[in-house]
Amino acid sequence: MGKSARSLLTDEQFTAVCSTIRTDNPDVEAADAQAILTEALAFVAACAQFPTARLVPSRVVDAGWHALILHTQTYGELCERLGQFIHHRPETPDPDRFDQAVIDRTTALIEETGYSVDPDLWQRPDDALVPVAAKCQHSDDSGPIVPIPKPKG
Repeated sequence: MGKSARSLLTDEQFTAVCSTIRTDNPDVEAADAQAILTEALAFVAACAQFPTARLVPSRVVDAGWHALILHTQTYGELCERLGQFIHHRPETPDPDRFDQAVIDRTTALIEETGYSVDPDLWQRPDDALVPVAAKCQHSDDSGPIVPIPKPKG
């Protein structure tokens, strides 16, 4: 079992972002919001560690990433600690663009980064196991996620 990405935020930051996840997704229980955020943190960390790999979040993990990005100071500080600013470029959800191989590559690199992966949070975009309201999808290697190296100086 890998390390938990939960430690990438302070307790106060983690609680605040979980609250945003639940506000945006009223049907999500507190424990599920925590799992979603933890997975989103691991995803962002893997994007920073593998900046040319073109990683893609699941719809559920993307919902956690959206909530994290809304906390701009927290997100900026996180990206600075990780050494890369990870930009988000949304696409309209389309189950026909889903590519399991891209998700498998993403979760493998998250694990290579040292974090655990919760497979329930990496399902197809039309899967309803975790009820999030995400209206965003990242589907292929066209580069919707772009890490920017930390400026020198």
